[in-house]
Amino acid sequence: MKLALFNDFQLGVIVDDVIYEIGSHLFGHFHQGIGFCPMVQLIAEFEAYRSEIEKKLHEYPAYALADVRLRQPVKKPGKIVAAPVNYVSHQKEMKVEHTAKGLGFFLKAPSSIIGPNDTIVLPDPNRRFDHELELAFVIGKTAKNVKAENAYDYIFGYTGLMDVTLRPDETHHEERCLRKSFDTFTPMGPWIVTKEEVADPNNINMVLTVNGEVRQRVNTKEMICSVAELLEIYSHIMTLEPGDVITTGTPDGVGPIHDGDVVSMEIEGIGSYSVRVSLAPNAAVLR
Repeated sequence: MKLALFNDFQLGVIVDDVIYEIGSHLFGHFHQGIGFCPMVQLIAEFEAYRSEIEKKLHEYPAYALADVRLRQPVKKPGKIVAAPVNYVSHQKEMKVEHTAKGLGFFLKAPSSIIGPNDTIVLPDPNRRFDHELELAFVIGKTAKNVKAENAYDYIFGYTGLMDVTLRPDETHHEERCLRKSFDTFTPMGPWIVTKEEVADPNNINMVLTVNGEVRQRVNTKEMICSVAELLEIYSHIMTLEPGDVITTGTPDGVGPIHDGDVVSMEIEGIGSYSVRVSLAPNAAVLR
């Protein structure tokens, strides 16, 4: 099943070129409540709703996919947990010693998420900001101390994610969480594909382009820690909850983005989307 948030964060199921709005039927007046995310609610109770959705899908309001605005598929997850240096090619590119096996993880601010066709806003004209192509997975049920062999029982589905990063330089050495948590620094989408439709998340082709130029191309089989291994590591440290987003690291080819760029990514079997890049109107030097 392919699930998305669209327009004013209505919940939809996508079939071919049509999106069916299911949230108002499932959740009624709670659908647009402050702080309420219909996707997270669906994820938490998916098994209870799944058969009803499948049986009644064509009774729900339908819209042409081309006529709606796709949003980030999780409005504001409880956590974004990210893998640092999870491809050997990126380790060599960055000239660092450690990988995700030893570094563990870092957190990104949930408020940094944006959706397809939104805009990455760069806060400083004098610093370097990079794109990072990543596969992400969404937690489907509460996970604590999960073994890798059971990890897929706790995964709801998969989506695409760009981890936008402020690079340190000779005079700036900010912590990774700061450099990656500016508003708009986590484009995500275009939707969530439920896990049964992805045969092997550790064997998926991905590509990222900037203004049509290929910058990053990789197969996820090159990850150092697999999807299941990441879930095992993280769930032994923190409780993972429905709707949490786990992002799996980037390969080599990381490069700078600038005002006016269009960054696009495509993940085999999941989908593609683009975002624009703009310099903040009041951009100033970060100190």
